[in-house]
Amino acid sequence: MAHKLDLDENQVRVLARILDDLKLERAQARVDDQRTISAFAEAMDGEAFDEAVADTAADRRVESAKRLKSAVVKALKDTHGMLDERQRSRLAYMLRSGVLTI
Repeated sequence: MAHKLDLDENQVRVLARILDDLKLERAQARVDDQRTISAFAEAMDGEAFDEAVADTAADRRVESAKRLKSAVVKALKDTHGMLDERQRSRLAYMLRSGVLTI
């Protein structure tokens, strides 16, 4: 991506930080998802369905999705802020064409 956007050294450092932060949030979302699935299984495992456990797990999933949404928007905003007009146009093209996904 750095090569395709023709980033300078400073931009590469900033982008690396942005992507690292996003990577950490995505990893946390995967952990939250596993916990949610485990809690759903726990809710199903008893003689009676444990709606409270399932509801809490579903809330956890929603909150995790909100945190990930915020992290993606922040990453896009921070990336936009460090790119020049030409680089932003290239990045937008890469996103639209599927060359790059977020």
